[in-house]
Amino acid sequence: MSNQTPVITAYLKPVCGWSNGVRAVLGKYGLVYEDKDIINNPDIYQEMVTKSGQPLSPCVVVDGRMLADVSGEEVEAWLASKGYIEKNNLPTPVPIDQPCADELHAAPVMMEDPE
Repeated sequence: MSNQTPVITAYLKPVCGWSNGVRAVLGKYGLVYEDKDIINNPDIYQEMVTKSGQPLSPCVVVDGRMLADVSGEEVEAWLASKGYIEKNNLPTPVPIDQPCADELHAAPVMMEDPE
């Protein structure tokens, strides 16, 4: 297991099954991360699209490595495979592989600059 604390940035929706699963996994292992809201901040959404090369979320950056369009389950498996965590069977407060409800899965609203 890695002795270094990873630098993690997560591009997430405020309310979404996939995003909540990523949060649950990072919390389960006590990993500190920056939670970037892609719904309420169009600039953050565009940053995610630019960095990941695609429009789907969640996206998680770990020490500069982009994990695009991933579930919490996939993040946990990747972190374990790279030695960042030792996988355990502790429960999480929410499922780590649950999709967003359709009504919560809408793209961010783009606002025009009022002139």
